[in-house]
Amino acid sequence: MEVIRSKGFKADHAWGAKNIANMSGITTRLHWTDQPYKWHINDGEEVFVVLDGQVEMYYRKGGTEESVVLEVGDIFFATVGTEHVAHPIGEARVLVVENEGSV
Repeated sequence: MEVIRSKGFKADHAWGAKNIANMSGITTRLHWTDQPYKWHINDGEEVFVVLDGQVEMYYRKGGTEESVVLEVGDIFFATVGTEHVAHPIGEARVLVVENEGSV
């Protein structure tokens, strides 16, 4: 049993993470960042939940780049093959659920 106060979490580098759970190869991790990630396609699906701050999520759909600003409580679900990149607006804390070892 563990209680995690996400607002108090800060990693020593952008996209640093606290591993919360690994359930049969599906990981749940708390990330802190103040820098963009990189364009990528996950190995499987991904659930991305903004817990603190704002994140502009860029994604490619039908060959066109689009974006959406995610606020606290918003969830971005990347289906298999969704190319995307997260750009925090200032500092952000996000919960990511994905296959173990995914990019």
